[in-house]
Amino acid sequence: MSDTNTLTSKSRDLTKGSIAKTMLLFALPTLGSSALQSLNGSINAVWVGRFLGEEALAATANGNILMFIMISFVFGFGMAATIFIGQAMGERDSIKVKQTMGTALGSIVPISILLSAIGWIFAPTLLDLLGTPPTAFELALTYLRMIFVAMPVTLTFTLMMMALRGTGDSTTPLWFIAMSVVIDLILTPTLILGLGPFPEWGIFGSAFATAVANTLALIGMVTTMYWRGSVLTLSMPELRFLKAKLSILKSMFSKGLPMGLQMIVISTAALTMLSLINREGVQTTAAYSATQQLWTYVQMPAMALSAAASAMVAQNIGANQWSRVAGITRWGLIFNVVLTGTMIGVLTVFDKTILSFFLGSDSPAVPIGRHIQIMATWGFMFFGIAQVFFGTMRANGYVIWPLVVMAISMYPVRLGFAFGMYPILGSDALWLSFPAGMVATAVMGGGLYLSGGWRKGKNLSGEEAAQTAEGYRAHVGTCATCRDALPTTSWKRLPLRRIIRVHEKVHGSH
Repeated sequence: MSDTNTLTSKSRDLTKGSIAKTMLLFALPTLGSSALQSLNGSINAVWVGRFLGEEALAATANGNILMFIMISFVFGFGMAATIFIGQAMGERDSIKVKQTMGTALGSIVPISILLSAIGWIFAPTLLDLLGTPPTAFELALTYLRMIFVAMPVTLTFTLMMMALRGTGDSTTPLWFIAMSVVIDLILTPTLILGLGPFPEWGIFGSAFATAVANTLALIGMVTTMYWRGSVLTLSMPELRFLKAKLSILKSMFSKGLPMGLQMIVISTAALTMLSLINREGVQTTAAYSATQQLWTYVQMPAMALSAAASAMVAQNIGANQWSRVAGITRWGLIFNVVLTGTMIGVLTVFDKTILSFFLGSDSPAVPIGRHIQIMATWGFMFFGIAQVFFGTMRANGYVIWPLVVMAISMYPVRLGFAFGMYPILGSDALWLSFPAGMVATAVMGGGLYLSGGWRKGKNLSGEEAAQTAEGYRAHVGTCATCRDALPTTSWKRLPLRRIIRVHEKVHGSH
């Protein structure tokens, strides 16, 4: 066993120092990465909407949601790998880090190739099931098939970025996302319009540009990781780790599948919503697609803070620093209210201007988009609260009940609201169903967090986890913000000497 921190200069020990400062230092590069990706998507949407028309923009909305559901089958394994890497970093076990990375790569790459082939073949059927508007169908098919071709690279790039964040390095992904964005921003208008010697490929050029950008960024990132000697890299003898280790694969499957299913629940509910929105006409679909661009920015702080909470909690659990977990969650919630609230306020003030970039200032879809934004965007405050709770809980492998919460929020609540209230509210029922689902998710997620059952995990024995939590509760007294630190098992009567040792251990961790 070796100290992983000596193997990569960019990894960060998330188990020490100020929680608020550490979270910001980790989350801000992640937020920057999300901002760059979102900005890239938004600019591409501007190119598509302004130069190829509303039908093309509607086509990208249909194509992207189908891509998301296909990626969901694999993405959960990447999330599980990130958590296990974070825990191994906390344990200072570099071999376990490499075994996890090898198992993830050796499993996800062939699966993504298989999904890519399936997606290409069944793309027309998927678009038919979605009820894609006839005027956008051919454009959507061209766009979607190119996305499926690029899926193995896209998933591998995503996995590598997530793994780096698991080691505490959120800066390296930022630089290579920036590289990808710059390449994409240059290639997209070039290939859409056929500038200079390049062909005029239209919507295919938009998808192709993104694929090329991700491929070059992935090559650059892997090269840099080897140059730096990252703990995630595999030497020639270590390439044997690409053959999945059964115990790690089993853990990744048991934890990753529910997390992947969470994404599938979200995306299938979104598919159903999109099919309802498509019935409202191509202008409403285009307005919804443009509004989704705004929502992408509103979600960024929540997703960055969720990733930060998950990585920090995973490392602290691996290092047996349970006393820091409640503080990590608390600061995640505080930062979410400040950052997400600011985003909602800014986009509410400037929504008309921003929507006009995608749709054109004279488009009849602009007022529709503004109405959607006013009705639904406020719900993302609760989305952020739920994501911080889920990020904390999944760091200890607690994934089944969050999946149940998501299923309830997306189906009985969101879709039930949309279908049930549509005869009364009309299309407003569609837009209000989004915050209805988010509020339900936050309430139920908070209930799971406060129940304390998620603290049960393999990193500590049940008794040791109970002792640590009980000692922490005694240390913090009746602090309202720490009232969730409850024992995970029944407390046993112990000799005074052992009680004193546990108490000293807890105090010594501060």
